[in-house]
Amino acid sequence: MSKMVLKVASSSNPSSVAGAVVKNMQEGKDVELLAVGAGALNQAVKAVAIARGYVSPQGVDITIKPGFEDVSIEDTKKTAIKLIVIVS
Repeated sequence: MSKMVLKVASSSNPSSVAGAVVKNMQEGKDVELLAVGAGALNQAVKAVAIARGYVSPQGVDITIKPGFEDVSIEDTKKTAIKLIVIVS
């Protein structure tokens, strides 16, 4: 199964991210969200809540498993929060 990593910024539209999460789930891909900073994490969590609302009428539930991942942004190492989307 392939993996789709979606990078979420504080300026990301949560509804758009939610749509991307659902689309990739429906294509059979594992989905991970990466967020650096509190604002980005807020948008990522809102996106998961919205995506959950999109798929719940079909009897699908999604949850997230948080973790950390080191990323390089403009030659600077940062630690991102990784949200692994789990479909059940």
